[in-house]
Order: sequence, then structure tokens, then C-alpha cells
Amino acid sequence: MTFPDDKFDAISDFIDAYAQQVAKGFASIDRELLAKAADILDAAYAQGGTVYVCGNGGSAAISNHFHCDHLKGVQTDTAIKPRVVSLSSTVETLTAIANDISFDEVFVYQLRTMAHPGDVLVTVSSSGDSENVVRAAKWAAGNNVGVISFTGFSGGRTAELADVHLHVDADNYGVIEDVHQSIMHVLAQFLRLKKMDAGLISERKF
Repeated sequence: MTFPDDKFDAISDFIDAYAQQVAKGFASIDRELLAKAADILDAAYAQGGTVYVCGNGGSAAISNHFHCDHLKGVQTDTAIKPRVVSLSSTVETLTAIANDISFDEVFVYQLRTMAHPGDVLVTVSSSGDSENVVRAAKWAAGNNVGVISFTGFSGGRTAELADVHLHVDADNYGVIEDVHQSIMHVLAQFLRLKKMDAGLISERKF
């Protein structure tokens, strides 16, 4: 069975049921893998590596938000200077590659042009199986670029390519994307907290 599997008479009932699905999604995140993802990002930022992130549709929005919160948010009140690039934000480049070559190449083309060994790729894909995301992950895995994949549903091919696979056990796009967005926030805020002066934490908004 999937969620939802029937109509709801009242939106109040639907939001309660939806919230339960989100809670189950949060509970399904492997905490050890989440810690490993945080360590990979922390090391990349500390060593001056670049973190690339990509996704389609709602996952593209999460990728762009990742760029904002990790580039700006993580360095607030810290000495970290994160280098973050959203491969989903370059509309001119995306459409040129899609038009002239293939939409399947929009992320990997950019990645192999800019990425270096030791960099990191974060893929955001509910299915984990979008061809353009898979191609980017496959190239990264073969070129010493770390791969962290956010997925849902069955995990798709990116689950097999990732160094760290952060899987949300859910079958509703909205629920999966909500948890992916929260994982992005958790990683950004945790890395910021880790490097902040403890005396500042209670004085700041997160």
C-alpha cells in the first residue's frame, strides 16, 4: 500500500496522517550514515574541496537550498569557508547542454568540467534513479569524488553508487522531499554548531 491510498474527508485528518508519514521517514534515517555524511562534508569544507549538489524538480529546489544554507549558513560564526555549487541552478548551462547534447548529461557535463579528486557530490533524488543524477554519481564514483545520495522509494541506482546512502523509507514524493530538506538543514546546522564558540549558540538564531 502507498500513502495516500484513499480520499480524506477533512484536511485536518490528512495533515495528521501526513505528519505520521514524515515522522516515520525521519525515524528511518540511518544515524550512523548521517554522521558519516557530516564527516565527509566537514572534511571537504576544511580542506577547501568543493561540494557539488544536484537534483530534478523539487530535488533541484533542495539542491539550491543546500547551496544557500551550506555556503552561507555553515560559515556564520565559524571560520569555515564552504565551497558549494548547485549543478541545478545554472539555467543557461543546463538548457544549453540539454538542447545540444542530452538532458541526461546536464549534471555530469558540469561535474567532469569542474570537479577534482577529493571533492564531493551530493545527489538528491526521491527515486534515486533519474538518469542525469545517476550519470553524475557514476562519474563521481569513478573519479575519486565522494558521493552522498539522498533517496526514497527503493533507492534506485544511486543507492549502489554512493559512499553514503541516506535513504528515506517512504513512498510519497512530498514526504520524501520534506525529509530530504530537513536532512540538508540538519547537516548544515550541525556542522555550524560543531565549529561555533559554545557561548554564542544561545545568542544566535538557526
